[in-house]
Amino acid sequence: MDCGHVSLEESDKLKSPLLPVVHNEEPREQQTVGQHLQTIFTPTNCYIALGPLLCAVVCLCVRLGGDDKTTARNMLGVLVWIFAWWLTEAVPMPITSMSPLFLFPLFGITSSDDVASSYMDDVIALVLGSFILALAVEHYNIHRRLALNITLVFCVEPLNAPLLLLGICATTAFVSMWMHNVAAVVMMMPVATGILQRLPSSSSSTEMVPPAVGKFCRAMVLGVIYSAAVGGMSTLTGTGVNLILVGMWKSYFPEADPISFSQWFFFGFPLALCIFVTLWGILCVMYCPNGSGKALSPYLHKSHLKRELEMLGPMSFAEKMVLSVFGGLVVLWMTRNITEDIPGWGCIFDGRAGDGTVSVMMATLLFIIPNNIKKGEKLMDWDKCKKLPWNIVLLLGAGFAIADGVRTSGLAEVLSKGLVFLETAPYWAIAPTVCLIAATITEFTSNNATTTLLVPLLIEIAKTMRIHPLLLMVPGAIGAQFAFLLPTGTPSNIVGFTTGHIEIKDMIKTGLALKIAGTAFLSVLMPTLGAYIFASKAGV
Repeated sequence: MDCGHVSLEESDKLKSPLLPVVHNEEPREQQTVGQHLQTIFTPTNCYIALGPLLCAVVCLCVRLGGDDKTTARNMLGVLVWIFAWWLTEAVPMPITSMSPLFLFPLFGITSSDDVASSYMDDVIALVLGSFILALAVEHYNIHRRLALNITLVFCVEPLNAPLLLLGICATTAFVSMWMHNVAAVVMMMPVATGILQRLPSSSSSTEMVPPAVGKFCRAMVLGVIYSAAVGGMSTLTGTGVNLILVGMWKSYFPEADPISFSQWFFFGFPLALCIFVTLWGILCVMYCPNGSGKALSPYLHKSHLKRELEMLGPMSFAEKMVLSVFGGLVVLWMTRNITEDIPGWGCIFDGRAGDGTVSVMMATLLFIIPNNIKKGEKLMDWDKCKKLPWNIVLLLGAGFAIADGVRTSGLAEVLSKGLVFLETAPYWAIAPTVCLIAATITEFTSNNATTTLLVPLLIEIAKTMRIHPLLLMVPGAIGAQFAFLLPTGTPSNIVGFTTGHIEIKDMIKTGLALKIAGTAFLSVLMPTLGAYIFASKAGV
């Protein structure tokens, strides 16, 4: 073998440079000082500097008391910094959500180990497990099969527009009970728009389009985005706000019994049901006038839905297994703690097992059970989990870290001194006010950020009023989910708005009525049903 011989072509390759040579044929134009300044002082960079600048102003100028309140003052400065970045989104929200990991130790608020522990506890485990299950449902197209089957039930002959609308809205609300609102809207919106694509459009059709068709399109899109928000209120896994509330309850009152999945469901589901029925009624009155079914019947027929369902084919083994795991998880969630007389399976483990325990356990089964599609393949693998919404997980962790910081730094105690005047205020006036304040703030910032800001303050107000903290915490958290007026209120609203079927005036008209109705229902159910369910919490 001739190892020393190198061909001419190979010799040329060896002589070629490792990095490409860039020949500047034309000299670059020198930037002026003004252009350099324009590059530096962009709106985004100004918003980035706003956070630390506001923090510095608070730390240098604000006095909360004596020298022993330095930590509380630092916590207030850090809080202003984080919320400035959250509101302006100058720094990506997931990165801002990780900022307590370095800000808290540097400002002497808490140790790095303590703040890091907030980013992984039983509530975070509950989220991770439920998200993996949601990805499995999405991967095997189970949500579409479910939606088509339920819609078929409500698509009667002759066509009844309000009943068909009820079918789509009810399906969306049900799906949203078990996965995040945004995921539910992203799953269900194609189902809704697929039905609407069969209807004539005023922009693409030469024939005269009945007004009832346009109104029904608006009702369908509004129904999907609002039903997802309402359905998410029913369960702990439906939205991050509920999880933040549960995590803060556990942080502020570690000696009290935690809020279980079943306890929240017994309160959240009746409330969501009342709001859902009201939503359906509002949509029917505003967008489904008499004769809507007659106008829509030439374009919508049960055979269309049956054809789509047949295209999915029979239910596979993998789909059945995913549904079985999902159903088993729901049963375990509902039976961990039932009543004081019937403790549930959680008593077997002396309270050491939580909802997150079974959530991760059942999600693990998806990586063990074969899918019977390809030899050696399981129902899920890690590649399918790359779509896990880590931004939501980090946001929840930041919320829990902030709650711990506000409590341990003494900032909550300082803020509570300014709330003494609320001690004599009647609860029936405070609860709706809290809900409306949260519902207003949440239109301009995220639901999770609103909850993170308000709930610690509501805990101190409850202590001042000498009432059960959950009687104010729950209205604040539920009110933070009433982002019904603006497209930017939640990502779900944006998904609906980008379909082109609705305008801002449609959201304001429908959302305002729904927000008022939701506040009224919450004001009635919280001191009655809520007091009965949550008042049994010990150790408060």
